[in-house]
Amino acid sequence: MDISKIDKNFKAQEVVAVDGKKTYPIPSAYFSLYGVNYDAKEKCFLRMPLDVAAKVSDGVESLASYTAGGRLSFKTNSKIFAISVTHSGLRLMVHMAVTGSTGFSLFENTAEGERFIANLTPQPQDDEAYTASVNLAGDTLREYVLYFPLYNLVNSLSVTLDENAVVERGNPYRDIAPILYYGSSITQGGCASRPDTCYQGIICKRNRIDFINLGFSGNARAEKEMVAYMGGVNCSLFVCDYDHNAPSVAHLKATHYPLYKQFREMQPNTPILFITKPDIMRDVNGEERLKIIRSTYLKAKKEGDKNVYFLSGKTFYGKRSPENFAVDGCHPTDYGFAVMADKIYKKMCAIDKKFSEEKYD
Repeated sequence: MDISKIDKNFKAQEVVAVDGKKTYPIPSAYFSLYGVNYDAKEKCFLRMPLDVAAKVSDGVESLASYTAGGRLSFKTNSKIFAISVTHSGLRLMVHMAVTGSTGFSLFENTAEGERFIANLTPQPQDDEAYTASVNLAGDTLREYVLYFPLYNLVNSLSVTLDENAVVERGNPYRDIAPILYYGSSITQGGCASRPDTCYQGIICKRNRIDFINLGFSGNARAEKEMVAYMGGVNCSLFVCDYDHNAPSVAHLKATHYPLYKQFREMQPNTPILFITKPDIMRDVNGEERLKIIRSTYLKAKKEGDKNVYFLSGKTFYGKRSPENFAVDGCHPTDYGFAVMADKIYKKMCAIDKKFSEEKYD
């Protein structure tokens, strides 16, 4: 099958061989792309269609091009691996590592799970483009996963390997529809030190189920246009985590149950997991917000919905000091994300055993 006849994005991609190396522009028929798509018109990778994002808000339109949740899967026996990246500026932040906000991370997929290989990260002066590389074992055909930046757009990406190396698509994720996450900057991945250490990445590495990250930093406000888009996304589980971005208690109260009803009308059988923010103790209205989210869950249950679930953010850190889990009291460190991932993963497994994968537990 000629994939270029099915997907026009592949048609223009040409493999370039120079000095004993081959460069593959992404997207490519030799690589599997997850979590993002390349938009030839916009000339960048996107998490959702930009025309749809623009109808939601200016913030969502801007953040849709930030590649949180993007992954590239492939197999190769190459001894070298390099990426060439172009982007419209670096999104540098004082409270988040460049390795997580703007960098890529490479893993080898082994029988024991994913094994970290390298960070592939720009330098502060690399405002428009950069190249990064790492040596690979190259002794046999191995499977790799490349994670995209959490807080940066990517205009173009190409991968360079040995000219004579074998390269082919990686093994697909398990035959289960992706898990859909919607929420705030924490959902997007702030402030993980690597793209794979946000809670969704950790869960994905554990159960090998694909995911879609629709975390929009400061801009997840349950707009009807956004919910309509999410309702059309094929998913095995919808994780609703936008507590932090509701600008007021009144806004949360006015939007939370309507979000549920709108999504449920479009997807009557998809499990929905409602989550509250993890740092409730820092918000004078934290308990009230928790009650609003829980009330949606209870009301849905009372109405006969047996496929809704609730997880309080108060359970994430327990009685331990919350400041040890966050960079700034709010955005988790890798440790904080690991704790969150563990609690959310266990809740998923309680919802349905299919969200578990025994060999990774």
